[in-house]
Amino acid sequence: MEKLKFIDLFAGIGGIRMAFEDKTTNCVFSSEWDKFSQKTYAANFNELPFGDITKIDAEEIPKHDILLAGFPCQPFSKIGKKEGFKNATQGTLFFDVVRILDFHRPKAFLLENVTGILTNDNGKTMQVILGALNELGYDVNYEILNAADFGLPQNRRRVIFVGFLKNLDISFEFPKGDPNTKVPISDILEGNVDGYSISEHLQESYLFKKNDGKPQIVDTNSNIQVNTLVASYHKIQRITGTFVRGGKTGLRLLTKNECLQLQGFPLSFKMPVSRTQMYRQLGNSVSIPVIKSVADRMKAALKDVDSQCVEQVSLAI
Repeated sequence: MEKLKFIDLFAGIGGIRMAFEDKTTNCVFSSEWDKFSQKTYAANFNELPFGDITKIDAEEIPKHDILLAGFPCQPFSKIGKKEGFKNATQGTLFFDVVRILDFHRPKAFLLENVTGILTNDNGKTMQVILGALNELGYDVNYEILNAADFGLPQNRRRVIFVGFLKNLDISFEFPKGDPNTKVPISDILEGNVDGYSISEHLQESYLFKKNDGKPQIVDTNSNIQVNTLVASYHKIQRITGTFVRGGKTGLRLLTKNECLQLQGFPLSFKMPVSRTQMYRQLGNSVSIPVIKSVADRMKAALKDVDSQCVEQVSLAI
């Protein structure tokens, strides 16, 4: 069977690609504007992504079966009485997803975003997104999935959009994961860590200045899933941060290997960037097992459609 061709937009460090790519697929195009993320992407996929997608014509992008994108969340313009949903996306990065879908009409797409997109601009953002994708001829499903339900030791909820061309008549259901087999943070914590300590001064003057139960502190006895790893983790935020007991000062940051495992990346994944960039890139990326579970169902659905088409041709002959 011919491999499914896919493109990787707003690619970051390639998390969605890593989750989607296997022996049945072939990535034919990638795009990422950030030079540091490009460097990490190239180190792991031997391919330097094209730059700013807003400057790339749709016809320059190879034909593909599936579009993948972790597009940024932005508010959209108000929808006038005579303005189509596709036009309402002008001036946003989602518009680039729309124009590429419109030109190439791939069989399917997978989009990922933060849960805030559901209520962004009082719900108008979702209205425009779903309206535009429907206008393009796609049946769209979306679901909030939590990484903790897919074997990762962090609570990370993200919205996943999956769409198929309406004429394919595909019925799709999202995987649910298994909330009964959650992995605790203690399973991935490293021992004898050096170089990630948080200074005693910062702990006293900021982290524990207020006795309000924060930040989240874990150790090898912690049987919980931690807070979401965020792109600004390096700023040591007391409200959202998760820190580990240990190190020279008694408290440390999560290590690179721990962050990789929080997101489901293999430890062999290369991060040829500064520690600040490492935290930013992994915090901005996706949880691999979540996307892989969705991708597997998408590929199975498309395979079923192809099999039915072959069967119908055979019967006609």
